[in-house]
Amino acid sequence: MTTDSILPVAGHGPAASLASPGRANALSVQAVQVARLYYEQGLTTDAIAGELGLSRPKVSRLLSHARKSGLVEIRIHDPEGQAQGLEAQLRARYPFLHPQVVSVPAGSGEDLWLERTATAAASLLSNLLRPGSRVGLAWGNTINAVGHALTPRTVPDVTFVQLNGSANAADFVSGFVTDTILRFARNFAGRGVLFPVPTFFDDPDTKQAMWRERSVKMVLDLQDHADILMYSVGSHTAHTPSYVYSAGYLSPGDLNILSSEGAVGDIATVFFRADGTHQGLSLNARASGPELALIQRVQESVCVVSGLGKVAALHAALQGQLMHRLIVDEVTAQAALDLGDAQGRG
Repeated sequence: MTTDSILPVAGHGPAASLASPGRANALSVQAVQVARLYYEQGLTTDAIAGELGLSRPKVSRLLSHARKSGLVEIRIHDPEGQAQGLEAQLRARYPFLHPQVVSVPAGSGEDLWLERTATAAASLLSNLLRPGSRVGLAWGNTINAVGHALTPRTVPDVTFVQLNGSANAADFVSGFVTDTILRFARNFAGRGVLFPVPTFFDDPDTKQAMWRERSVKMVLDLQDHADILMYSVGSHTAHTPSYVYSAGYLSPGDLNILSSEGAVGDIATVFFRADGTHQGLSLNARASGPELALIQRVQESVCVVSGLGKVAALHAALQGQLMHRLIVDEVTAQAALDLGDAQGRG
């Protein structure tokens, strides 16, 4: 295996600010300097220590800080690796897509797949963030797992905004959604903006009236101007059922309607069919999530998926181009490709 992509911080996002002594702490500035000498110029730790007047243990500690804090990203490219092969297949089939396939141990269970996938998504988010970023988050089990995998880091003036409502008796008791959004905000020393409206309205007219309220329009405007979106696809057949299905947000009657209309999954509680289309699904008129056109428009729309129960929903979302980046475990990725092959033969 070869390590062929090592990215110090220069000139991009929050890391770029760390290269400026006026805006960063001295430790990070020095860590960047050491990382450049080590990774870009190939100097040994002894040579770096001599050049900068540091001890070799100090150089090692700075390199460790650069990796742990996200100042340096290391990617391993294995030409014989399963994950890289699946990424190539996904790119060939979906030219709009930037996939990252996460390796998992053979014979491991879906809980471990989710843990590994969430860790990869947390790392990507940290690398994408820059000062002033606005991040839209669609709450759920997968994004909650990403939140628990984050490494603390300060990014100036970053905002995390909730993409779909959660005003439901279940969340009033558990605090699941609030905790998820605020965990991201606290991790990056940013601001969390909640969306205190029902997940699903009883009447579409009530939703339209609510959307005219100034406090709600403020949140909608933040969503509409997001630089990054992070979400998963929902499915009631997943190993760990999507939170919107397991926590009582949908009635049996709602589920029957979705089934009769051909819905196979959702993003931020907005539903779509097997071909990726979503227009005309009746429950979407009552849903609090954003129009899926937003997902297609934002270039850093990151879909995080793990688990065989989400394969049909993932394949449908790919058909509808409802993401620009995908982070997925290798077993789920293979199953989604196999489903596409089977449907193509059919």
